[in-house]
Amino acid sequence: MQLVFATNNPNKLKEVQSLIPDHIKLLSLKDIDCFEDIPETQPSIEGNAIQKAEYIKTNYGYDCFADDTGLEVDALNGEPGVFSARYAGERRNANDNMDLLLRNLKDSDDRRAQFKTVVALHLNDKLETFTGICKGEITTKKHGEKGFGYDPIFKPNGYDDTFAEMDLALKNKIGHRGKAVMQLVAFLNAL
Repeated sequence: MQLVFATNNPNKLKEVQSLIPDHIKLLSLKDIDCFEDIPETQPSIEGNAIQKAEYIKTNYGYDCFADDTGLEVDALNGEPGVFSARYAGERRNANDNMDLLLRNLKDSDDRRAQFKTVVALHLNDKLETFTGICKGEITTKKHGEKGFGYDPIFKPNGYDDTFAEMDLALKNKIGHRGKAVMQLVAFLNAL
């Protein structure tokens, strides 16, 4: 079986490749000569994941899956949520996004947050979705050099380190994307 993972993010691709079993050949967007920006215009994380998977199936004909992830902060009424990648503007700069989030939380004692990932699978003309959530808190400053996005300021519940201080295997085991992808893998293995 081969599946396209509809992402242009090399960090996401690396994370997911480490979770997918060997009998599934994972293709990137580059592998199918898809170089355009896939639309993400839906008002929800689920909607964006579905939109991306449907775009690849419709325009390229491949069975595929796509994900969308958002960081939802309690004290900010769920922000940045669906706008996580471009929270500080369209440049999609992770440091700018983190700096804005830390500024917006500077007077808040409530640091609770969760990462939410939805994976949408378009396979054999059917659509399935899988959701992974990791609860934690936002730190007061950045810690660690690993990972990407908001990883340096997100500390999962039960751990002293941020995602950016953890090795990939642990992050995949406890993290939102890993949880959603493992549901996807279980579904594919049951076929």
